[in-house]
Amino acid sequence: MGTSSRLPQSEDLAYQDAILQKVSRTFALTIPQLPEPLCTVVANAYLLCRIADTIEDSDSLDVGEKRRFYAAFVAALEGSGSPEAFGAALAPRLEGSTLEAERELVHNTPRVLRITHGFSAKEQRALAQCVRTMSQGMEEFQRGNVIHGLRDLEHLDAYCYHVAGVVGEMLTELFCAYSPEVAQHRQTLSDLAVSFGQGLQMTNILKDVWDDKDRDMCWLPRGLFAREGFDLRELSQENHTDQGFQTGLKRLVGIALAHLEHALDYTLAVPKSERGIRRFCLWAIGMAVLTLRKLNKHPEFTSGKDVKITRRSVKATILVTNLLGFSNRLLRFAFRAAAAGLPRAAVCPARTRP
Repeated sequence: MGTSSRLPQSEDLAYQDAILQKVSRTFALTIPQLPEPLCTVVANAYLLCRIADTIEDSDSLDVGEKRRFYAAFVAALEGSGSPEAFGAALAPRLEGSTLEAERELVHNTPRVLRITHGFSAKEQRALAQCVRTMSQGMEEFQRGNVIHGLRDLEHLDAYCYHVAGVVGEMLTELFCAYSPEVAQHRQTLSDLAVSFGQGLQMTNILKDVWDDKDRDMCWLPRGLFAREGFDLRELSQENHTDQGFQTGLKRLVGIALAHLEHALDYTLAVPKSERGIRRFCLWAIGMAVLTLRKLNKHPEFTSGKDVKITRRSVKATILVTNLLGFSNRLLRFAFRAAAAGLPRAAVCPARTRP
């Protein structure tokens, strides 16, 4: 690993804060609710996952190239490869749909990893395990043809685990490492961690279905839609109002909502004294539920912009969760009120490595 261009850590941290604002307005809002030093670790973890996700989403790399870049990134993260070589090789290749902020982030991988390598051994293990599992899963799914959707709900569960459930597991490890009080609830949190990630990921999959379609990707389960009489191979803007397709979407809304309810259980298992951790979780859950409401109300949408929640809704989520954060009972009541009218599904908490 090169050190000649090493910057003072304060400059690396300033860069981390700045690039987070560029690549995710949502996480730039929620992560700062966490107490230090947890905030810095989780922000860094998000950027690592975003780099892996940028490789997955690139439409200028073929499957073999993605496999090589995944391997190079994991090696750099684990200290056996060069962050400088990885960033310099990948950044110029990211064209097409890749955002400029994502290209900048990849180019500055050495800055991000300098921060990573300053964390405790336990924190570094949690981050490396997450990114390694995520990259392996993304590689596996990239090898398959997902232009016409995933096979069935089990296949969707497996995908959600590799791109989001592992994040729930990582957060649990980081939360427990930060707080002995949180660690007393490790078993409960571990049992619900994968569902936490899956609820948020399924919401994103549903919201982004048409944007993904434009990239010749589809993460919806074919089997579920087939049972409603709709063939995902025929999915297009022209038949988006098909009753079978809309019924399938609403069934997935119900499943996502069930996972978000498990995510609420996860959050309420965190001691009330850890206000920042609870706010971080509650804000994400609240915004996801409101997104599901828009999806359910407008199943004929044709762009993620059509179901994007407003800034007013975001502010309302923050206000309500902050006001009720002292009471688990009131938070459950608020969740039920926000979810009123949405489809319901009986779903057990998602499990580790389905």
